[in-house]
Amino acid sequence: MNQDLSILHLVLNASAVVQAVMLLLMLVSISSWAAIFRKLFSLKKVKDQNEEFERNFWSGASLTELANTAAKRASQCGPMERIFVSGMREYQKLRERRITDVGTLMDGARRAMRASFQREMDEVEVNLSFLASVGSVSPYVGLFGTVWGIMHAFVGLASLTQVTLATVAPGIAEALVATAIGLFAAIPAVVAYNRFARDLDRIAIQQETFIEEFSNILQRNVGAQAAAPAAAAAR
Repeated sequence: MNQDLSILHLVLNASAVVQAVMLLLMLVSISSWAAIFRKLFSLKKVKDQNEEFERNFWSGASLTELANTAAKRASQCGPMERIFVSGMREYQKLRERRITDVGTLMDGARRAMRASFQREMDEVEVNLSFLASVGSVSPYVGLFGTVWGIMHAFVGLASLTQVTLATVAPGIAEALVATAIGLFAAIPAVVAYNRFARDLDRIAIQQETFIEEFSNILQRNVGAQAAAPAAAAAR
């Protein structure tokens, strides 16, 4: 490609509308890359925190010890640990109110954990809709710039008596750069969105599985505590 048809030359000589479209797409592309890297680091942190808490949870420590530890390090807790704390807190509040019915205790703990689960998933899904919008809209914005650029080029050629490929090519090339930039912004956003959507599905399944497992443990504890007085009375 000679110097007259270099990318920089085409951008600088494009019409004002096409240049505005290119600038908008470049800003969107930079924003989407920033969102991608933020999401990469945040999801890695969530995975590490959940895995660490699961190891501690299944290590044999008592539920009360785990809850006290979580309360001391509240700012460093991961999503799964906060779900555990919300369920444990609601369970303890109901026990303090002398509620012994297994169904009431379990319903309260599950509702608290479900509410916490929704809050945590809303938090980790931040910026995902932005990437989806970039991936779906950017090609059309670039196409708008291309259509406008081609229209501008043909209007400029209307006054010429003799038109050759050499006179048409620069205007069309300038317009096509907008579509290229639109694709440059959209493709990474789509790939990242699909990757993050899969990761979020795994995190959601992992946390829902923990809710069910923790609920089973609480139910066994309630049953054991209810059986103890009955056994003592029988003796």
